[in-house]
This record gives sequence, structure tokens and C-alpha cells, in this order.
Amino acid sequence: MNHEVPALHGTLVLVHGIFDTGRIFARMTRHFAARGLRVLAPDLKPSSGTGGLEPMAGQLKRLIDAEAPADAPLYLLGFSMGGLISRYYLQELGGLARVRRFVAVSVPQHGSRLAWLLPNRGCCQMRPGSAFLSSLNRGLDRLGQIPVLTLWTAHDLIIQPACSSLLPIGQSRRFRVFWHSLMIYDRRVLEAVDEFLAADAVDAGRPDWRIGIS
Repeated sequence: MNHEVPALHGTLVLVHGIFDTGRIFARMTRHFAARGLRVLAPDLKPSSGTGGLEPMAGQLKRLIDAEAPADAPLYLLGFSMGGLISRYYLQELGGLARVRRFVAVSVPQHGSRLAWLLPNRGCCQMRPGSAFLSSLNRGLDRLGQIPVLTLWTAHDLIIQPACSSLLPIGQSRRFRVFWHSLMIYDRRVLEAVDEFLAADAVDAGRPDWRIGIS
């Protein structure tokens, strides 16, 4: 695969998962800053999800409204719980009017059985069949208004079952990565995001992506 892609332009917002901060994106921040993007990796609180995912999506909206120029392309990448926070921002808080492309990396789109281990509000919202997830997934037609890329691994021990990461819209790529959090460090994942974002800047269409294993 040819990874010589054009320089990028605009702002990329990286949204972390449970018990994390924006510092988990140190490698991604360096990589995409070198590619020409302004990168924002906020710390959303409380990172445990105790207050629920909606207030964290509100924090994300306020950051984007304050820090992301309205006259430049805006891209959003959500990792794990951060992908659900991102989706709530996109689907319920007007984010679809701002964001050009959305990347979901190892996101429990349909919940994870591990979310039953903690009783806090955010974890309850990430349980399979929760009212929060059911509402989000009923709104997939809205999310489909922008290009969506799902990146996932079948070896994910945090998202159970791992196929819960998949969405019936957009494009999907599966990687042989053997731990949940290693997805955001993997070179092949970075290259996939590069190509997806660069496609926004080219005039010609690009070939359809096949669901495959990298």
C-alpha cells in the first residue's frame, strides 16, 4: 500500500477513553502535528465516567467551539469510551455541522460486557442494550451524513465481544493488534487515519475500502 499521502490541513481533536487523559495520545499528537494538523487532545472529566457521557460530550463541544477555527477543516477521532462521547457530540450537540470526518478506534459501539464490572453512570451507559447506546444507534442515519472510519481488533480484551466495535455505516478496517490500548500506537492505524483524512483534501474520489485485516 502506498502511504505517500498529501499534507493535511485543519484541526484534529482526539478524545480519550475511560480512566485516561489526553496524554495517552502523545504519539498520535506528534504524528499528526508533523503531518500539518493542529491537534487538540483535551482531558475530559471525570475520566472515570462517573458523571455520565453526556456532560463529557458537553465539555468536548465547549472546547471545539472555543479552540477550533470555524473556517478550517475539523476532524474528530474517538478512542474507546471517547468514541461514544464523540458520537453524542456529533449526533446530539450539533457536531455534524462542524466535523468533516470521524474516526472511531476500538469503540464499544454496541457496549461491552466488561462495563458490568463498575456501577457508575458512564459504565452503565456502555453496557450492551443500555438506553444511551440504543438511542445513539437509532440515530446512525444522522452519523452517516459524514464519512466514518471504524478501526478495530478482533483481539480486544476490553470490548467484549470485540465485534461490538463495528458499525453498519461507513468504512471499517480490522488490525492484528493484541491489546485494546495499543491500537492508538500502531503504525498501521496511524497510516489508515492519514489516508482517511487526506481523502478529504483531494478532488478525485478514492477507491472503496474493503473490510480486511492489516
